[in-house]
Amino acid sequence: VEAMDDGSNDLYFQDAEDDVKKLVPEGIVGRVAYRGLAAEVLFQLAGGLRAGMGYCGAATIEALQQARFVRITGAGLRESHPHDVQITQEAPNYSTK
Repeated sequence: VEAMDDGSNDLYFQDAEDDVKKLVPEGIVGRVAYRGLAAEVLFQLAGGLRAGMGYCGAATIEALQQARFVRITGAGLRESHPHDVQITQEAPNYSTK
C-alpha cells in the first residue's frame, strides 16, 4: 500500500482509487542491502550468466532458451556445492544459503 500511496498506484491499475483503505496491496515494503556500485554488480551478474551458459553448452541467449531444467534431490543440491573443505575466503558472488 505504501508504494500505491506514494503515487505509484497507476502501476497497479488502481489509479482511479483515491481512498487508500480501498487499495489492494501487492508484495511487501522492504530494503535491499547495498551491494556496491551498479557497474560492479552488473559485471558479476554478466560473469555468472556467461559461466552458466558455458555449463549448459549454450553459446548464445537463443541456445540458452532451449535448455531444459532437470530436477535434483536435496542431497544432490548439497553435493553440487563445495564440501569437505574449510572455506578460507568467501566469494563475493557465491553463497550456499
